[in-house]
Amino acid sequence: MSKKEDDSSKYPRVLLVDDNEIDNFINERMILSTKFAGEVIVKNSADTAMSFLKQHEGDETNLPDVIFLDLNMPVKDGFAFLEEYDAVTDTIKNKCKVIVLSSSISPEDINKASTNPYVFKYINKPLSEKYLDAINV
Repeated sequence: MSKKEDDSSKYPRVLLVDDNEIDNFINERMILSTKFAGEVIVKNSADTAMSFLKQHEGDETNLPDVIFLDLNMPVKDGFAFLEEYDAVTDTIKNKCKVIVLSSSISPEDINKASTNPYVFKYINKPLSEKYLDAINV
């Protein structure tokens, strides 16, 4: 699923990785309405997100600039995604900046995510215009 707005956005596209459809709907609207990104690609699992990235690894223009990653997902959580992300090509790692967007307030989760070399930032849900304004990747 992907929704597009106009071309005057801060970033061309972002990827939302979250199993919660309501959170995805709200976050997608926030991202588009604030013109943070011109296109929002939504994947409801770590596996479908990773498949999307690998499918577009040879075409950097279709890769997202920012990946908003939830930690608490069934089957494969955000930490498992980050472990698999370690093995993707440098093209993907250089283009796509990972921002953890989670409801977890666990100090262990925050520390583990924040110290991961691929995580640019840790943000607590809900996503807000203030958080989006502060992101410069």
